[in-house]
Amino acid sequence: MMIFDSHAHYDDEQFEEDREALLSSFKEQGVGYVVNISASLSSVEDSIELAKEYPFIYTSVGVHPEEVHHLKEDSEAYLRKMADYEKCVAIGEIGLDYHRKEVPHDLQKKWFITQMDIARDKKLPILIHSRDAAQDTLNIMREQHAEEIGGVIHCFSYSKEMAAKYLEMGFYLGIGGVVTFKNAKTLKEVVEYAPLESLLLETDCPYLAPEPYRGKRNNSLYIKYVAEQIAQLKGVTYEEVVSVTEQNAKKMYGI
Repeated sequence: MMIFDSHAHYDDEQFEEDREALLSSFKEQGVGYVVNISASLSSVEDSIELAKEYPFIYTSVGVHPEEVHHLKEDSEAYLRKMADYEKCVAIGEIGLDYHRKEVPHDLQKKWFITQMDIARDKKLPILIHSRDAAQDTLNIMREQHAEEIGGVIHCFSYSKEMAAKYLEMGFYLGIGGVVTFKNAKTLKEVVEYAPLESLLLETDCPYLAPEPYRGKRNNSLYIKYVAEQIAQLKGVTYEEVVSVTEQNAKKMYGI
């Protein structure tokens, strides 16, 4: 039984100083698997390099909705090519982000659908980033029959009612540090409601560190606080949460 961090960003510059020492400490601390998620064109190659260097790191290929304005006509062919790397286990993170309003919604939708098509063709799950865009995300997923592709709504932040719709499509919900925050009432309700078999543990590091490290740089060693909170909410043991979520992630990623 090992912790499976289903969503991390170790290519981020915040890890420049101690990346090697940190990653090398994982195994003895009970962290067995990490999927390093690409979010921009440059991070696709950086993430693949990490997966080549560390046996326990896998990678995804994809471009975050806030980065799609950097994509060009030949970007789709490039992403398709990179997705053929043997340790690429997903397409993501892809989706919609209406929070900052910098990238036009139509452009986000176009690349969301394009990257979903890549996932379908490559038979890989999708890692969905959806912020302040619940209904549009769901509508596009339904129109594109995302239930045939499968995947996870990463860093789930919507209501129990919305969770039910994604679960109905067979999607996992990614749960990270936010569930430990005192004011995370809605997310706690979602975790109580959703079956453990539909949850994945994630850090989204270096972001969203759990209590008691809130506001600091996050990493996979802190995921135990997330697992403890889920165990408490669901009335099961910490070991069961770690074991079931590890199996869930292996199943989704085909590892």
